[in-house]
Parts: sequence; structure tokens; C-alpha cells
Amino acid sequence: MPAVARRKIETLAGLSKRVAGARRRSERIVFTNGCFDLLHVGHVRSLEEARRLGDRLIVAINADASVRGAKGPGRPIQNARERMELVAALACVDWVVGFRADTPIRLIRTLRPEILVKGGDWALDEIVGAREVEGWGGRVVRAKIVRGTSTSGLIDRIRRSPPRSKR
Repeated sequence: MPAVARRKIETLAGLSKRVAGARRRSERIVFTNGCFDLLHVGHVRSLEEARRLGDRLIVAINADASVRGAKGPGRPIQNARERMELVAALACVDWVVGFRADTPIRLIRTLRPEILVKGGDWALDEIVGAREVEGWGGRVVRAKIVRGTSTSGLIDRIRRSPPRSKR
């Protein structure tokens, strides 16, 4: 039997069926997406905040090429499958799905979440899918930013830290 985290990872077709079942139970679907390259407390808190907004939380994870295009060479640090499994291991996350396109718009249009969540560092007019979600009566929420937490900042801190001696 697969581990609990890996059971939360879905294809779009499988996820569509799960979402349909959730809707039959009148559950509200929350959707967010990101790279989640090195999981940190800012990610965890924003995902927990997103989950509190509805009954089911879907997290879409950018494919490796998409991350490289957005973040530059040397990224991602972890491959998409590993990033998906780490996010799926969080209790607040119900389902994880990967996507290869530059944006998750196809997922958003297919799954039709009631609530779309992005980080507070995104302007509303920059949030992919905002117009669509609001068009079908849903809402867009900008999650609080946890100051001092970012993957880029974490990578910089790791690079600057002196090597430790082996014991």
C-alpha cells in the first residue's frame, strides 16, 4: 500500500473525479499553486491559511522546467515529484497535482475552485485565474506573507553559512 502522502498526488483526471465527489458533499474547494522548491514555514502557514478557507485544499506544483524558467538556472533544488510528495505530506493539504504549463490556468478552469489563494506578494491583477474564479462567483484571497521566509532567502542563507566540522 502506498504511503499516505503519495496517495494524495493525483492526475488531473483523477483529481476531477475527487472534486466532483467533494462537490456532491457540498464541500468548498480551495486551490493554490507554486514551486514549493524548499519547503519552509512561510509555505506551511500559507497552506494552513488556505485550508481554513474551505473544505478541501488542492495544491498545484510547477514542473521542473517551469520553475527553471521562473527562478533561473540552478532551480529547482528538488525535482517535481519530491516537491509534490513533501507538500502532500502536510495535514492541511488534501490533493496535489503537477502541471507543466507556465501557468495553472487549465487546472483552474477544469476544477473550478470556489476559492483561489496566492501569496500576499502577488497583486490581484497578476493572479492567474482570478478573473475566471470571480466570474463563476468564487473569490480570490491573498495569503499573509511570513516576513523573512522565502526559498531564495533560504538558499542564500545556506550558501553563506560556514561549513561545519564533522563529529
